[in-house]
Amino acid sequence: MRIQRMELHNFRNYELQVLDFSDGINVLIGGNAQGKTNLLEAIYVLALARSHRTSNEKELIKWGQQTAQIRARVVKKVGSVPLELDLGQKGKKARINHLEQAKLSSYIGNLNVILFAPEDLSIVKGSPQVRRRFMDMEFGQMSNRYLTNLTQYRKILKQRNRYLRNLHNHVSKDKVYLDVLSDQLSAYGAEVIFERVSLLKKLEGFAQKVHKEISQGKEELEFQYKSSVPKDRFKSVDVIYQNLRQQYASIQEKEILRSTSLLGPHRDDLKFVINKKEVASFGSQGQQRTTALSMKLAEIDLMKEQTGEYPVLLLDDVLSELDSYRQTHLLLAIQNKVQTFITTTSLSDVQQELLKNPKIFRIDNGKVSVE
Repeated sequence: MRIQRMELHNFRNYELQVLDFSDGINVLIGGNAQGKTNLLEAIYVLALARSHRTSNEKELIKWGQQTAQIRARVVKKVGSVPLELDLGQKGKKARINHLEQAKLSSYIGNLNVILFAPEDLSIVKGSPQVRRRFMDMEFGQMSNRYLTNLTQYRKILKQRNRYLRNLHNHVSKDKVYLDVLSDQLSAYGAEVIFERVSLLKKLEGFAQKVHKEISQGKEELEFQYKSSVPKDRFKSVDVIYQNLRQQYASIQEKEILRSTSLLGPHRDDLKFVINKKEVASFGSQGQQRTTALSMKLAEIDLMKEQTGEYPVLLLDDVLSELDSYRQTHLLLAIQNKVQTFITTTSLSDVQQELLKNPKIFRIDNGKVSVE
């Protein structure tokens, strides 16, 4: 999978820009606040119909404009397909092959991307919310079923939390309806947890190989999914559902008192362990960086396994954060494998001898020139 051409209209600081990309490595060079990351963000937004930098989509539209457009021709094994995303003050419209999609879930997955940025270290040592978002964004690209179940889960979760508040405030009294919502939440939650565990197991397998290579066989990486559902209940969707249903019944009064749903995949977490020690608490900065790198490289292979296509890799100012050893491993791993976009303020931050025929783009205040 690769992006052949992309057009930006009033996206961030780009008024009008048409770009033809290399199938291999594309290097975006420019000073701070010139538009390098904006260009990577445009690719990310085109793929996932949302930004990784802001939840306010109006910020994506150039100042003084009402709408923005991102268009691209994506080449896959089965042929090329045009993707279009229109951003407006009232929402967005997505089109595949010029046909508008009624649901974004049918659009997402037509362009798969993996973003690696310095802040991705927070996946290892940050809050559980960061790791849940990581799982949902990545697995949602790989599995339409996961995305659909997650969307329904979030919808029911909002309804259930609202009804818990009504019960707490004595606006409602019917606990039978709460039971109905609990049953629905358990059903969708079980699907989400089961697929998370399944995909994490596969991701772990790929990451272990990478991590062992980088650590020269000295370290063993392990992923641990932390849930209110006991690990021995992960064997099937139905077993997880029954466990969640029982738990919701047992803590019903507590949830009414707290006015919120206290368990489920929206409260679960992911832990990383090296040689039986948790990386976030006991790992060195080097181990944390290696874990993040191993996981990102593992995503490439997992996405290929799940979708049949290699994703597009976005490296946002990440090479300057890696020492020469880890940078070498990363660049050698992606050569001739995935279309890659690298942002940097200077080529001196990149081991140029490891880049084969890169296409260089100079970016200055939203204007792009090709070297």
